[in-house]
Amino acid sequence: MLLFLSILKLLLEIALLSLVGQGMLFLLAGERRDRNFFYQLLQILTRPFTAVARRLTPRLVADRHVPFVAFFVLLLSWAVVTFEKIRLCVSVGMVGCR
Repeated sequence: MLLFLSILKLLLEIALLSLVGQGMLFLLAGERRDRNFFYQLLQILTRPFTAVARRLTPRLVADRHVPFVAFFVLLLSWAVVTFEKIRLCVSVGMVGCR
């Protein structure tokens, strides 16, 4: 169970950092961001999470706000997984949690 929570936490962290990086490049690259290789790479990494966020949000939410929704859903998921990992480590007496 600890291994599963650790892997899930790592995947959530990668997704969160990819969204942060995409947001930074959005601000720095300006209009030419769609031709930026790293922006495209980060878009590919975050596409599954933004697609889920698009399905969760009503159509009234603009497409440009969907990455923000995805970020906060991922952040909430990361917090839940982190607290569960802490709870598990405390319940087993910190064995294997170092």
